[in-house]
Amino acid sequence: MRIFKIDGTRVSEHDALAPMAAPGACEQGYLWLSLTREEFRASLAQVQDVLQSLCNTHLVDLHVSDLLNDQLPSRYDYTSQYDLLVFRRLAASNGTGQPKAVEGMVPRGGPPVLRRVDTRPVGFAVFDRVLLSVHPEDGAVRDAFAAKLLAAAAPGDRGRAALPALDVRAVSARIPSSPADLMLRVINQIVDAYLDLRRELTKQLDHWQAELIDPKSRFTNWSALMDARQSLHHLDEICEDQRACIQDWIDAFETLPAPEGAAEHRERELVMVRSRDVLEHIERVVHHVRRLEQNAETAVQMHFSVQSHRANDIMRVLTVLTAVFLPLNLIAGIFGMNFEFIPLVHKADGFWIAMGSMGAIAVVLVVVFWRKRYLARPH
Repeated sequence: MRIFKIDGTRVSEHDALAPMAAPGACEQGYLWLSLTREEFRASLAQVQDVLQSLCNTHLVDLHVSDLLNDQLPSRYDYTSQYDLLVFRRLAASNGTGQPKAVEGMVPRGGPPVLRRVDTRPVGFAVFDRVLLSVHPEDGAVRDAFAAKLLAAAAPGDRGRAALPALDVRAVSARIPSSPADLMLRVINQIVDAYLDLRRELTKQLDHWQAELIDPKSRFTNWSALMDARQSLHHLDEICEDQRACIQDWIDAFETLPAPEGAAEHRERELVMVRSRDVLEHIERVVHHVRRLEQNAETAVQMHFSVQSHRANDIMRVLTVLTAVFLPLNLIAGIFGMNFEFIPLVHKADGFWIAMGSMGAIAVVLVVVFWRKRYLARPH
């Protein structure tokens, strides 16, 4: 469990959750409560107390179940007091072992880069003064963003407010101004984590494509290629759910009443801009996944096209050779007839005349077929 208090350009991390529920503990700024699913299950009562103290509400039971669900697809829901987002991440697992297989996860086939893609969901509950995020057990997304958040502000004593950095304008642009802004930045990091995997995944598929197109190669890794296509199809479905989730968030955010103050209006505009930026990043991921899926399908089709073209070349050569020897077989068949009187049979040079004729016919046919490029070497 990691607890952060964010107040303007100040960021402080706290050890315990219970003091946050005390009156006056968080009069300014907002809290980021980041827990793994097991921590959230064990600390649910304390989390509900903090939410009741700071936001005068608590999580409903169905949303608690959603946050604890390790199989839920990306989705958006809301109440009059808070918004709920469940967002499936696309990131490489940082452990040596693979995450446990659950419904909706990428199948454990295909190239190693696809087998390492972890698609377990991350849940967010966005309140006015609290952001509650529930992560998988490794907490990779939480720890990575927490390091950036602490680096954006000057370090202070643990459990006390951190001193602002020297350049306050630079720090304020890097520190989220609200729980919604913080959630969108975390989601943006989740999406960009897949963009970091593009080079390795593209390299693997390009290698397979080159091997499939090469007529001299004997491609045998069909099971891995089929698993890769299936995995890319699952990634496409996950990305579509992500895009629908963020689009629902944007649509719901646009229906909120217009803020009265200039500062609130600017903060809302910044959240909308960041929401559209996250949606654009997701669309880039969707485009890239579909392009990779299309490339894999095209490589398979090109492989069979190359094999068909090679088979046609072989059949053309065999057909030409058969056409060359057909007249020779005809001559041999004629002179092999069981008749007493056949021309050239009783002559001393009849054999050589027949052989010369057959050789001349074969040479003429080879020359004709070569000029017609029936025997030309394919480039």
